[in-house]
Amino acid sequence: MSPRLNDGFLRAPFAHRGLHDLKDGRPENSRAAFTAAIESGYGIELDLQLSADNQAMVFHDDTLDRLAMAKGPVRAMSARALSQTRLKGGDEGIPTLSEVLKLVAGRVALLIEIKDQDGAMGPNIGQLEAATAAALEGYSGLVGLMSFNPHSVAQMAELCPDIPRGLVTGSYRYDANWPLPKATCDRLRDIPDYDRVGATFISHEVADLACPRVAALKSAGASIFCWTVRSPEVEAEARKVADNVTFEGYPAKILG
Repeated sequence: MSPRLNDGFLRAPFAHRGLHDLKDGRPENSRAAFTAAIESGYGIELDLQLSADNQAMVFHDDTLDRLAMAKGPVRAMSARALSQTRLKGGDEGIPTLSEVLKLVAGRVALLIEIKDQDGAMGPNIGQLEAATAAALEGYSGLVGLMSFNPHSVAQMAELCPDIPRGLVTGSYRYDANWPLPKATCDRLRDIPDYDRVGATFISHEVADLACPRVAALKSAGASIFCWTVRSPEVEAEARKVADNVTFEGYPAKILG
């Protein structure tokens, strides 16, 4: 039986890429943002990319340009070089997953998104998944693993069978937010891989929570999370469907 998220994942909203705020020197996916989330009692959602030497790095984009004081692919640099590459708006470098796990030390729940390495949600994956599993070995805190790429989630079922896993899902409109072939969007929109990969939760696009497939999965027992809530009003509406939310830009209320 696939492992399920326990009540510890429902007690507090998840700070999207940590409780980041550039005005206070806390870039997204930074130690400062994660520390602020912990101190505020929030769970943490974070992203992983792969370094040149196959380390799981806590970073959202596949290139450095938007978020760091460097340019080019994350995968072109070693973990040591990335750790010395300063994040824009802060005074620290890009952390490894192992460093973040040591910082969090089980104090709050983590939702870890493994970013697609194939480029088209296909099967050309494996190194980041292996690096993630290696970093998580021996970690006893609450962790949920997820990805847009179903192949990645299936890989984590083999590598970390005891850690709850889910799919990151959405509307897959044919626009710049979903730069994939139409056929791929049409397939993934229906969340067809949920049972195959042994998922027990989804994290769905907040604007698409009324999707009938989400309702069907919830009726079948899936835990429903959502991304990304940016106001109390949107959160209140989202919670009519979602069991918990990932948020940013406002102080989400801790319910339990």
